[in-house]
Amino acid sequence: MKKLLLSLALPAVVVTLAAVLDGPATARAFLGFGERHASVALRDGVVTIPLADVSGGTAKFYTVKVHGTDVRFFILTTPDGVTRSAFDACDVCYPARKGYEQDGPDIICRNCGLRFREDLVGEVRGGCNPSPLAHELADGTIRITEAALMEGLRYFPGGGS
Repeated sequence: MKKLLLSLALPAVVVTLAAVLDGPATARAFLGFGERHASVALRDGVVTIPLADVSGGTAKFYTVKVHGTDVRFFILTTPDGVTRSAFDACDVCYPARKGYEQDGPDIICRNCGLRFREDLVGEVRGGCNPSPLAHELADGTIRITEAALMEGLRYFPGGGS
């Protein structure tokens, strides 16, 4: 009976600690709900994502392979109607490889806990702010070029310095 209780309690403790210490995304991953970054691909040097996928006010997280490196980024459309994009990394905390998560109108660094207003994503550079990622809007899509993605290679393992 003790073994059964321990086998039931241990996963609950691990999931709770993961949620408290490293955020809900880690707890979801532990429970098998998958990676929080959807995979996208470069086609003819461009990542194209339908605007409808990022217009709900919730940040959507993506990963794309660029020259053998997984580059992570997020996109959101804020209540002011502006679509914003940034690398899932910053100048300060990128070595920790934790990125950001959203809590209401705030984007939070999963490493140091600093909070940033969502309406400043892509506007403010440096420090622990999400590093801006250039994009363009065309024909109901958000388009991110390979050249823009290469600007953030240094933030990700294998991407160079």
